Amino acid sequence: MLDEIYFDENTSEIREMVRRLAADHITPLAEECDAEDRFPSELLPILSEAGLLTLPMPEEYGGINASAQILSVVLEEIGYAYATMGPVLLSTYSPLKIVAEAGKPHQKEAFFKSMTSKPSIAAFCLSEPHCGSDARAMKTMAVKKGDQWQINGTKRWITNGGVADWYLLFSRTGKGKNDFAVFVVHKDTKGLSFGKQENKMGLKGGPICDVIFEDVLVPDECLIGEVGDGWKILDGVANSMRCWGAAAITLGIGRAAYDIAAEYANERQAFGQSIARFQGVGFMLADMATSLRASQLLVRDTNWRVDRELPNVSYQTLSQVGMAKIQATDTAMKVTTDAVQILGGYGYMREYHVERLMRDAKAFQILDGSNQIQRHILSREIVKSFSG
Repeated sequence: MLDEIYFDENTSEIREMVRRLAADHITPLAEECDAEDRFPSELLPILSEAGLLTLPMPEEYGGINASAQILSVVLEEIGYAYATMGPVLLSTYSPLKIVAEAGKPHQKEAFFKSMTSKPSIAAFCLSEPHCGSDARAMKTMAVKKGDQWQINGTKRWITNGGVADWYLLFSRTGKGKNDFAVFVVHKDTKGLSFGKQENKMGLKGGPICDVIFEDVLVPDECLIGEVGDGWKILDGVANSMRCWGAAAITLGIGRAAYDIAAEYANERQAFGQSIARFQGVGFMLADMATSLRASQLLVRDTNWRVDRELPNVSYQTLSQVGMAKIQATDTAMKVTTDAVQILGGYGYMREYHVERLMRDAKAFQILDGSNQIQRHILSREIVKSFSG
């Protein structure tokens, strides 16, 4: 019922390939890795062999120059199988997408060749201990030293921290409003270190830690774009990823919870009939299906708009990206909570998986720009548009 969105043949084939791979290799590890909070590193060669670690790269470097729509479809299927792997891939795709859109030819050559020399993942370093959504308040500073940059600062809540080979870093280069730059830093660079792995409520098995820069020296070639391009890259390319990232992953989470709840409600008998036939449960399933369909359609349309406009995404489309992120993540939280309720006591137990889906869904209302921040931005734009 929730799988009747039509794509072009190429996108459909990619979706089916990811579904098969996820069912064969990812889903079987989900409960074990969640219970043990273990990163499934054995999946990286499998994902690499299937080409799923390099999708956003240009074709000449081994990727397919994947659109936002394709990345969204891939991450939705990964989210359905094991949500933890969604941010792992998202945090890899984002740097690849940024370098593909904003990098110089020699940077693309070096970075992409390094990322394909072995199964590799990357990390997106923006948030800091004192600031998340307020990115202009960041304190990490890059200072020019001859033909090198000296970087000092700490980035917090970094997915793939300590595991990634490359770290895409947003840093200040001065005290001005737009004095921001983007760098790529290899994990073996002197002065780069990592904090403890965080113990999270959900997304178990996904590495998240502080990434610490202490007098890290990187050459000029590691600067992506030009000095002062950092905010433009963040505002355009990076901000658009909320729709093909967090929103898409939570579509998968919501679908998984809905499927479990609907199957259970049709099989569970009470008072001589399946509980799905009772209005209290049947209406919950109807609302779940309706909200998931609305989220799907909004995410698909938004990614279509992003693909038409990259790398200079309009504020109108970025506003819709925020809407899609709110809609999909709030829906996933509601759907997973209702799935736990429909399963009753079983829903609260690990065996039926919906408790894991509910824990995982919560993270996406917070990460990648909290939903309160998205609403604040949207309300500000609405007031501005009607203020004359």
